Amino acid sequence: MLFKVFYQETKTRSPKRETTKTLFVELDDVTAQTGIVKTRELLAKNTAYNVEFIDALSKDAEEYEREAENFELTQF
Repeated sequence: MLFKVFYQETKTRSPKRETTKTLFVELDDVTAQTGIVKTRELLAKNTAYNVEFIDALSKDAEEYEREAENFELTQF
């Protein structure tokens, strides 16, 4: 399942929509809820990002995102 993460690169400043970035994490054999929890744990362990929101993508949304020219999976 593919998860789209919206985040700020630093926790020291207040979040602004203009500086929100996204990344994608793919996890196998998880439900949406457990995948969101695991994704949040991975990000907490491996980054200093201020995670705003994690979205479990539907199959249609996943296909759309994968077709974007700047699509890149993040690996930890």
